[in-house]
Amino acid sequence: MTKFSWLLLAVLVLPACTMIPKYQRPAAPVAPQYAGTASTATNTAADLAWRDFISDERLQEWVALSLHNNRDLRVASLNVAQSRAQYRITQAAAYPGIDANGSFAREHAAGATTDTWNANIGTTSYEVDLWGRVRSLSREALEKYFATDAARMAAKISLVAEVSRQYFALRSAEEQIGLAEQTRQAVQENYTVNQARFEAGASDELDLRTAEGQVQTAKINVLTYQRQRDEAMNALVLLAGQPWPANLPVARPFMATNLLAAVAPGLPSELVQRRPDILEAEYTLRAANANIGAARAAFFPRITFTSSIGTTSDEFSKLFTSGTGVWGFSPQITLPIFTGGQNRADLDSAKISTRIEIANYEKAIQTAFREVADALTDTQAYGRELTERAALVKAQQQRLSLATARYEHGADTYLNVLSAQQDLYSAQQGQIQAQYNRLASQISLYQALGGGWK
Repeated sequence: MTKFSWLLLAVLVLPACTMIPKYQRPAAPVAPQYAGTASTATNTAADLAWRDFISDERLQEWVALSLHNNRDLRVASLNVAQSRAQYRITQAAAYPGIDANGSFAREHAAGATTDTWNANIGTTSYEVDLWGRVRSLSREALEKYFATDAARMAAKISLVAEVSRQYFALRSAEEQIGLAEQTRQAVQENYTVNQARFEAGASDELDLRTAEGQVQTAKINVLTYQRQRDEAMNALVLLAGQPWPANLPVARPFMATNLLAAVAPGLPSELVQRRPDILEAEYTLRAANANIGAARAAFFPRITFTSSIGTTSDEFSKLFTSGTGVWGFSPQITLPIFTGGQNRADLDSAKISTRIEIANYEKAIQTAFREVADALTDTQAYGRELTERAALVKAQQQRLSLATARYEHGADTYLNVLSAQQDLYSAQQGQIQAQYNRLASQISLYQALGGGWK
């Protein structure tokens, strides 16, 4: 082996150090546990797949369609692929690029014409990464790739949550439409009876106009909830990324208690490993930390070399014969002496960027803690409220029956019947809304705990 070959081999295998600061994960700036919460659930949200969390088969179909077709999620996936390609680009700089080339030149001088044929293989301007500058940049790109992938998983969880919310908004509007139609029919019957009584002189016009107002109010309510239903349908179509699908499974009853699985909140410290957006913030912090290594390496000499080995001849037929071989090795060292403070400024900027990302990471944890705490509070509160509203509906139904009986026997005015009907309808509306709120809070808790990404 020639001296050149030994030197080239030594340069390639020379272990490179790195000037990246040792990474230490910042402490989570939150309380060790959630205050005032208790749960008997044993399911860990991050390990609970969305199909296990969602029981309604119709909603499962909507989520599956959205995960396949949603354009925002598609862009997030393409961002991951692009980030991975960028990492591969920076990683390639750690290895010498080897090129093969051939050339022919014909020159005429002093009455003579000469031909020159060349063929060689070699590398150009390969940086020997003694101080880890290239490795630091490669590590930075790798961490950014991880961050992009975490962002994709966060987008996936958000999509599952938003599809679920819009689906239950649609189901809630459908329930409200059914209730409004039922109420409209009931008050229409009352209006017909009052009209007959008024024409017979058995009641005054006030009762008639009161009943008429009930009918108009019920009609307006139907129109309002139809608009809400249509808006929820439009939102689902957008999220699913396709027109309304045919042959969807039958929806489960909206007031069922087992539409979504219960999840355990765990401890705030576990969110660091559960939430993709927190992982994204940490990977971004790691990338900034790696960039400090590249900025530090800029203060030290940069060694590059160009090398080649090949053959040259004045005749093509003799190009690869004995005695035509040539080789070259040209190392170069660049020592920064005066840069106008640029290297120092780059290092200061890298350190400040790291401090910024530490703050962003801590803020991500605090935001996650707040979202989980709110979702826990809402889930428990809406669960209790739903129980109380069911009791309220039962009481208002009994009240309406009593008021109607008293009115029919002439023992009371129609205004009491009207008041009982309005209060019952309001209680039933509130019950449906409380069910939606409970479901939405369960979805928010699942999302806040980093549900279903592992």
